[in-house]
Amino acid sequence: MGFFSRLFQPRADGLAAPEDWTSLPASEASALVLYDEEASRLLAAFDIEAAIVMHERWLPWLAQALAGARDEQLRPETVVNDTCSELGRWLHGSGRVALGHFPAFDMLMRRHQYFHHQAAVLLTHLAQGDQLRAEQAFKSCQHASRQVVLLLKELQRGLDHGKRSPQPMAAGER
Repeated sequence: MGFFSRLFQPRADGLAAPEDWTSLPASEASALVLYDEEASRLLAAFDIEAAIVMHERWLPWLAQALAGARDEQLRPETVVNDTCSELGRWLHGSGRVALGHFPAFDMLMRRHQYFHHQAAVLLTHLAQGDQLRAEQAFKSCQHASRQVVLLLKELQRGLDHGKRSPQPMAAGER
């Protein structure tokens, strides 16, 4: 399956993902799949589609700031903290509890944190009157945002698949 599907594999030893989150896990399984009640519970606790929509609102908001619009809520010291968004609060809270054992969860967290860091950099450059560097930071925001959305969509596909798929039998359960 796809690149991101291979990233959402639980570690066999149950430990947290390694700091080197850029490498693929050794597992050859191809998709994040949470079965039946676990998938339903997670989907009830967090609407991933709504999170994607809310996250995607950041880019037009930042683009307006880049174009000269001022918004008191867009302050670098606030935006740099990824828990200023609903997605960030979920990632640091119940999302970590439910999905923190998947190595790609840390990648999602880091991409989301990087997005917020770059948004703060953009706003700092704007405040300093450095339009060129602000535009460069905006491009970094766009790239990080696309990665966050791709990871969330892959997570959504895995959860949807888990709701429809029966749990596979272990060897010798026939």
